[in-house]
Amino acid sequence: VAELKAARVDIVVCYLPVGSDAAAKYYAQCAIDAGCGFVNALPVFIAGTPEWAKKFEDAGLPIVGDDIKSQVGATITHRVMAKLFEDRGVVLDRTYQLNVGGNMDFMNMLERDRLESKKISKTQSVTSQVGHDLGARNVHIGPSDYIAWLDDRKWAFVRLEGRAFGNVPLNLEYKLEVWDSPNSAGVIIDAVRAAKIAMDRGIGGPLLSASSYFMKSPPIQYNDSQAKQAVEDFITGAVER
Repeated sequence: VAELKAARVDIVVCYLPVGSDAAAKYYAQCAIDAGCGFVNALPVFIAGTPEWAKKFEDAGLPIVGDDIKSQVGATITHRVMAKLFEDRGVVLDRTYQLNVGGNMDFMNMLERDRLESKKISKTQSVTSQVGHDLGARNVHIGPSDYIAWLDDRKWAFVRLEGRAFGNVPLNLEYKLEVWDSPNSAGVIIDAVRAAKIAMDRGIGGPLLSASSYFMKSPPIQYNDSQAKQAVEDFITGAVER
């Protein structure tokens, strides 16, 4: 806390390894104690938890969370495709998303007991775009393996199976290749900007617009076009948060 105050930090960004539940909450409390806004890039549920939301609101400090979306990553494309099925009247029956990568994030996730919140976050981000319950058996979304020679690259393999008019099968399968770190960094920069705007306006608590657009597990899930418009409205001051 003393270091944050001495450095006159405006916004704290939490980018700890996946599974660092206690540590993320520790730094969230440090941000509050130091009078800083908070951007939670981890799948640790802070902004979406009423207890923590109230802490930030009472302190008059903004929080954007939880679990950063990449600029164009597996989750955002999977969400869009699931929503496209929904909008075009295709019944989505089952889907999977398998991710492999070569950076330390993927090495860390070889410890499967660290993955529970990550799988929940990625899964609810996609299934929130579908109007019916797929059932746990029909959805598999999460990190799959570590491949050292991929370095900072991430490969995602996604499949959606559904039924179109006349119950005719309609399946979509794609592979996404990205450089993982820069794919996340650009979104974090915008999340920090949103938090700083809120700080300057004296707004405390979860920023619903920015959280929905930039994060996988926000307090309120909008579809991505609605979330983008909400962020634009927040920037202009048309909506408070």
